[in-house]
Amino acid sequence: MKVDYIHFYLDDARVWRNWFVNSLNFHSVNSSLIPQIQSNDISHTHTEVVRSGSVCFVLSSPLSDKSPVAKFLRKHPSGVADVAFNVENVEEAITKAKKGGAEILAPIRWKHQDNEYIKWSKISAWGDLNHTLIERRSLISDCKAKFPSKHFSNYSYTAIDHIVLNIPTGYLKHAVTWYEEVFGFQPQQTFNIQTQHSALHSRVMVSSDGEIQFPINEPASKNSQIQEFIDVNRGPGIQHIALRTNNLVKSIAQLNTNGLSFLPISQNYYADIRKRIGFPLSSEELTAIIQQQILVDWDQEDSHKLLLQIFTKPIFGEPTFFFEFIERRCKAQGFGEGNFRALFKVMEEEQIKRARNIARFVTE
Repeated sequence: MKVDYIHFYLDDARVWRNWFVNSLNFHSVNSSLIPQIQSNDISHTHTEVVRSGSVCFVLSSPLSDKSPVAKFLRKHPSGVADVAFNVENVEEAITKAKKGGAEILAPIRWKHQDNEYIKWSKISAWGDLNHTLIERRSLISDCKAKFPSKHFSNYSYTAIDHIVLNIPTGYLKHAVTWYEEVFGFQPQQTFNIQTQHSALHSRVMVSSDGEIQFPINEPASKNSQIQEFIDVNRGPGIQHIALRTNNLVKSIAQLNTNGLSFLPISQNYYADIRKRIGFPLSSEELTAIIQQQILVDWDQEDSHKLLLQIFTKPIFGEPTFFFEFIERRCKAQGFGEGNFRALFKVMEEEQIKRARNIARFVTE
């Protein structure tokens, strides 16, 4: 099981296509590569497709009030409407989803596309988030890459590392059970992060083959940043997507050149990690990491297993969706609590700044 594509519902797909190309170094590709999207009525919805390496994003905006995108945007800000999964057998996947209590939104359909036979269906997940289930079969024995090699570059992303879902307080156990029963995901790490200001609970779900990591967060305090997301998003939804790269320092240097905005990291953070047991970085590498404001964590039993992460500011202008970029060295697994806690604190500081700005605006 793998992530096939992520479908964003946006105010203007053309504008965001250009943003992905110019800011994240994606490439615009023909939307016919996603035939199940073409099955929709194109008279009311405009769709663009961008990709980088193996990562594919579908971008749709409304052309009329009849568009499902228009309905979504009347309730929510721009964001992720569908996380599509590639499955071995769509009939079996749908049967399991039904047994798990999922609502089937679209019957199984099929189409021949070039040298591929594709079947798909769609189920409802949390809030207005859906999951399209896609089965792809090659019609030739020696099948070339589904997407042309020219769409790979020095700055291509090797995979979607993980996708994070935010849900309301009290629903974490229910959501964990739902993804277990519908997709066979298994709970792995548990995080309970708390500061003097706010808190959250998180459970990392992983597909049986380990290809998909799907952390689920719920707020553990009324002023939690997770609660802020749910309030602004007007319901549960995808908080962020992590894109994996083989060289995070170089990739972020390029993205900074493109003008992408990242969450700032305090110098105290880097002073603290120097004191941790097994600190694995040379002075030269640490300097480069500090320059790019990257978070660092490592396995206490094997410090060669490094986890490097960095997070953008919310991309849609509201405190909802953002991107993460991640590098896993020496097959580092899971998520380090040090990085998780550091991210929580940085996001909390940004949340406090927003609250102060609103208060200042009101008093003026």
